Amino acid sequence: MKRILPVTDMSCANCALGVEKHLRSQSGVSNAVVNFADKSVQLEYNPKITTLEQLRDSVRSIGYDMIIGENDEKNSERQAEENRINFINLKRRTILAWFFSVPVMIISMFFHGHNNGFILAFLSIPVVFGAGGEFFVRGMRHAVKGMANMDTLVALSTSIALFFSLFNTIFPKFWISRDMEPVLFYEAAVMIISFVLLGKLMEERAKANTSSAIKKLIALQPKEATVQDEKTGNYVQVAISELKKSALVLVRPGEKIPVDGVVVNGESWVDESMVSGEPVPVLKRDGSKVLSGTINTNGSFLFRAERVGSETLLSRIIAMVREAQGSKAPVQRLADKIASYFVPAVVGISVLTFLLWITIGGSGYFFKALLSSLSVLVIACPCALGLATPTALMVGIGKGAKKHILIKDAAALEQMCKVNAVVLDKTGTLTEGKPVATEWSWNDEIVTTSDCGTQEQLALLAGVLERHSEHPVARAITEYVEKNYGAKSEIELTKINTTAGIGISAKYNDKLYWAGNLKIVKDQFSEKIPSWLSELEREREAMKNQGKSVVYFGCDQNLLAIISVADKVKESSVEAVRELKSRGVEVYMLTGDNQENASLVASALGIDNFKSDTLPSDKEEFVVSLQKEGKVVAMVGDGINDAQALARADVSIAMGKGTDIAMDVAMMTLITSDLRLLPEAFDLSVSTVRHIKQNLFWAFIYNLIGIPIAAGILYPLTGTLLNPMYAAAAMAFSSISVVLNSLRLNWSKR
Repeated sequence: MKRILPVTDMSCANCALGVEKHLRSQSGVSNAVVNFADKSVQLEYNPKITTLEQLRDSVRSIGYDMIIGENDEKNSERQAEENRINFINLKRRTILAWFFSVPVMIISMFFHGHNNGFILAFLSIPVVFGAGGEFFVRGMRHAVKGMANMDTLVALSTSIALFFSLFNTIFPKFWISRDMEPVLFYEAAVMIISFVLLGKLMEERAKANTSSAIKKLIALQPKEATVQDEKTGNYVQVAISELKKSALVLVRPGEKIPVDGVVVNGESWVDESMVSGEPVPVLKRDGSKVLSGTINTNGSFLFRAERVGSETLLSRIIAMVREAQGSKAPVQRLADKIASYFVPAVVGISVLTFLLWITIGGSGYFFKALLSSLSVLVIACPCALGLATPTALMVGIGKGAKKHILIKDAAALEQMCKVNAVVLDKTGTLTEGKPVATEWSWNDEIVTTSDCGTQEQLALLAGVLERHSEHPVARAITEYVEKNYGAKSEIELTKINTTAGIGISAKYNDKLYWAGNLKIVKDQFSEKIPSWLSELEREREAMKNQGKSVVYFGCDQNLLAIISVADKVKESSVEAVRELKSRGVEVYMLTGDNQENASLVASALGIDNFKSDTLPSDKEEFVVSLQKEGKVVAMVGDGINDAQALARADVSIAMGKGTDIAMDVAMMTLITSDLRLLPEAFDLSVSTVRHIKQNLFWAFIYNLIGIPIAAGILYPLTGTLLNPMYAAAAMAFSSISVVLNSLRLNWSKR
């Protein structure tokens, strides 16, 4: 089973790594990925070996907690409520800290000296052990388990500063007798707590914005639905969670459609822009599919629920976005590895700093040694390192969802910008994926002189006739007639005869109407073959070479119309291919269609490299052959026959109107099936990776520069040391700057 569960009490990246490592070591857990940015774990486990309750208890044993419940939606609600309470608590602690810290700072700056020690101690203790009490509780809890995190650094630095100051306040003569001034560090202790809490408060506020896409998607889901009672026929309000499959749901004007289903009564125009991206509402009538979260604009209709709960398209999108935001990109591995050794290394550097100062300057440098070692403890922060990648990924994946690019795997977002070869399936990806009647050529002279009916009557007859055939070409003709002439249900045909591979015929008003390929025409004129049949054969060959199928429609021995049917190339495909080629990306097309059709489509799109008559295994082999040439390959497809190649590609992309299997295999889905989203996915990847690199650069540089300065490397040049309270401010700013830089992704054009 796979679940995404909230994890509480994590304060830094090391906490997340500790929980992740612990869960992975548990029996029955195949994988665990903890996201510190949104405080959740993506868990894969075998329920036959372990239970969520057991895993929660194991997490509690190392000082954290994991929220489990009936479903991920309720867990998210509980997490949101807990986050709200924690934020309020953090806000109160921050206000308390600054309320006492400001007087401590004023007294220390303008009335410094050990004589004010007891006043400063009185003001400092509520800050350190009150507002900052959680640092000590969590730090001690981790120390008992042999672990260390940011709480350890804060607890160590502030407790040393406070207890050393208390000693100097109570026993000043210890230093005076040794001709040394008893220095107090109360302001450092309280300001470290105050700045860290303020930084945390700002960080939490900023991080909340990184998951704004999820919140907006969840907001699309209505909470209740109006359902028809099976027994009484009355309409009652029920919670969405209680809605069952096959239930009849009433949707009134202006309401959101609660679940996926099919209209059974009534008609209306529905705004599906949240799924399709198209602003024009779509007409829904009997038999039309409706999707959860879309908005009914004017009329009312009744529909039968087909997909409820987590099965709806909107729920699946939310789940996939949440899962992707919790996944890890390969670039994060280095940051995780460094963060795991970070805190112990910082403690070691702090001790080394103290010893070096004492070694260089002796006991006279004791206060400088203490000040520098405290600054090292405070300025070093694993949080910036831990937040660098996940915050950028969360914003990038959320931005993709808003653009109708659904990213299922964070690795795809990182890898996409490296792609230099794109393999495109033809049918359903580059083309519409279904036959469409493109031309309808009437034999006006025969229509006028025969008594078979008017052109409109004949078109309606053709539509009704083809409705009795299951062939895709027949459906294309029926759809064309219904769109242009309407549907006439009162036309009743008799003696309907369907011949596989030839066509269909039926009687109406004692006349035989027929439609099919050239064979059915020859059958009608079997006694005497007209001279114009040879011309029809040449015309059929010409249309076939253009990638079109030809249907002949007639009455008795009268050929009334020639209908050409084709799988149209999407308008967006031409622009998308041109854009990809302009970026230097090699574009390939694969299809199971014949050489003629493949050549025609490739020519229309400007694709030089294509392969026809391919089986699913051929597509996979083609992707592998490109990879062997050293290319980074993205595969774009929409069908079951593309699944193998999608699974093999470096980046797999499914079209949103394709099969569920293709979307399950793919790392990324273009929800609207508009191929112009593909270049946008490239842009999003480039922008996200750029921000990740910026974040990692500043997180690394901050610590590489900050720690030596805190240790006192500039003292020989400036004669001053970094005060621990300024180190705390710098540490807080590092995490905030990383989150804010990630949020810039929302406004970047590329």
